[in-house]
Amino acid sequence: MAMTAPAVSPARRRTQLLVPVLTVVSFGLLAARVSFDSDTFQHCKYLGPSTRMYVTSWAGLACALGALLAFATLPRAERRGLALVSAVFGLLLTLGLLATVYWLYAPDPAGGDDCSGLHVLVP
Repeated sequence: MAMTAPAVSPARRRTQLLVPVLTVVSFGLLAARVSFDSDTFQHCKYLGPSTRMYVTSWAGLACALGALLAFATLPRAERRGLALVSAVFGLLLTLGLLATVYWLYAPDPAGGDDCSGLHVLVP
């Protein structure tokens, strides 16, 4: 008698596909956040992080954590293949996006004196 694999319910299949989808979305948001790095300076004046930097950093972090949460809710037998690879990338993306959120709230890298940062050296 041949054993057949149990049928995967549609809800489980959606959860299994949710992991790679959220991972790809968080990667896209991280790429967008990195492309917005030039928003902080304009004409050698520090403007601070822009709104789109905040949105992409926090939304990317939420998507990466959502991918990890979706992976954690999968049964042990379904934690393989694409879901496992996506979860590993999701973990790496979570660390990268945590760094971007930290950089949002870090002090002015120029030291508060335009682009030069020379106020520390020159009295």
